[in-house]
Amino acid sequence: MSLEGKTVTLAHGAGGKQTAELIGQVFKKHFSNPYFTADDAAVLPAPEGKIAMTTDGFIVSPQFFNGGNIGKLSICGTVNDLACMGAEPLYMTCGFVIEEGFPMDRLEEVAAAMEKTAAEVGVRIVAGDTKVAGKGQVDGLFITTTGVGQIMEGVTTSGALAKSGDSVLVTGDIGRHGCCILLERDEYGIEADVKSDCAPLWNAVQAVLSEVPDVHVIRDATRGGVGTVLYEIAQESGVGFLLDAESIPVQDQVRGVTGMLGLDPMYLACEGTLVMIVPGDKTEKVLEILRQQPHTEGAKVIGTVTEEEAGKVVLRTQIGTQTYLPQPGNELLPRIC
Repeated sequence: MSLEGKTVTLAHGAGGKQTAELIGQVFKKHFSNPYFTADDAAVLPAPEGKIAMTTDGFIVSPQFFNGGNIGKLSICGTVNDLACMGAEPLYMTCGFVIEEGFPMDRLEEVAAAMEKTAAEVGVRIVAGDTKVAGKGQVDGLFITTTGVGQIMEGVTTSGALAKSGDSVLVTGDIGRHGCCILLERDEYGIEADVKSDCAPLWNAVQAVLSEVPDVHVIRDATRGGVGTVLYEIAQESGVGFLLDAESIPVQDQVRGVTGMLGLDPMYLACEGTLVMIVPGDKTEKVLEILRQQPHTEGAKVIGTVTEEEAGKVVLRTQIGTQTYLPQPGNELLPRIC
């Protein structure tokens, strides 16, 4: 049945016939799997060992952008949060708050993106909830997801585990998602072809941890970007960071846009780039593995962990001088996730 021209109405959130039709025509169509339930809660096989669990809300504006949409983003964000703990994503639930009048075919586009992204890493959407809000009460579509994953045996990652002598890696170029969303809003009249890096990264993390289980820290550089993540780790671990400005990968288009607007790519969101803190003697092995995986081919070392300047991030500039990376302040780009 074609959904073109149809919109979500308040009746779709009332729990009756229209609700059942919405779930059947959109969500069940794309999320169906052996554990997907129509009951009040999903009944699931319990994983062995430790689990990781995370919840995240997604209110990105606009909901559709170059490189993805809010549905893809919701899966990537939750999968990547689990991956940062060394956890294989197993199950997800999702809650939708939909504004009255939202196009049904666009809602199905979101659900299809969620289906495709979940399948890439093998996570199963097992339950959910749908609410319809009146016109103007929400901005189009909000999604909240919860994920459960099984932590790989022998793996312990934490922002408190960075050690002097470790290497600081990023799995790809930085700041692209934040720059993409800025351009999509067309508030500055800048034309540039910047595609969001939005991607699920569990497969790459699994490949690394299977060979190098003693990775110390993995962080998803979303809100606040790489700079904020590094300051958080510096505080948690009581260490300092020395970064090499020339080694930090930034797309030329992103560098051009941020240069015009006076923004720093270090503080723009990534949705498909991780920060990894790895033992110095394992650096080349980790880089080799990452560069063979989808979405992390551009992995680079950008600095080292030091005992000096604990709690600080120091940047070695292109002319050889050193300066403090400014500590993160106000949100540069609200609603990027």
